[in-house]
Amino acid sequence: MLKRHKVLFNQLQEYRNYLLGVVEDVTEEMADVVPEGFNNNIRWNLGHIYLDQFLWIQHLTKEPISVQEGFAEWFGYETSPKDWMTSPPTLPELKELLAEQITFIQETYGDRLEEEFPETESGMHTIAQVLVRTIFHEGLHLTSIQLIKRFL
Repeated sequence: MLKRHKVLFNQLQEYRNYLLGVVEDVTEEMADVVPEGFNNNIRWNLGHIYLDQFLWIQHLTKEPISVQEGFAEWFGYETSPKDWMTSPPTLPELKELLAEQITFIQETYGDRLEEEFPETESGMHTIAQVLVRTIFHEGLHLTSIQLIKRFL
């Protein structure tokens, strides 16, 4: 693995560990509170982080990625907990999925990070570029989680 790829995966894992540390003390009840002025809750943000990373890889590679049934309806773009018709994953389930995701991505795509795919409308054409984007995205939702926790 190239040194820059090792750094990328170290960053992905470090940021993910930080996220999981922030939600370590969150209970099931806390995870479902949508404070006034917010559109979503902590559970939604965690599921969205997980789903988004896979969706961007899938969008680029055009290869299917298996995620739990219902994830797009619960955690997809412009979804909201107020619209949930079925029960989403538990908080421990989401934490476990998030904890395992970086290893899965590294094992599945680690040797393909610089493989060229047709450029997307976002201008990205490698998995490495997508992963940099998802680090930024995760940070945005981490901030939302931290703000929600302040209101709880």
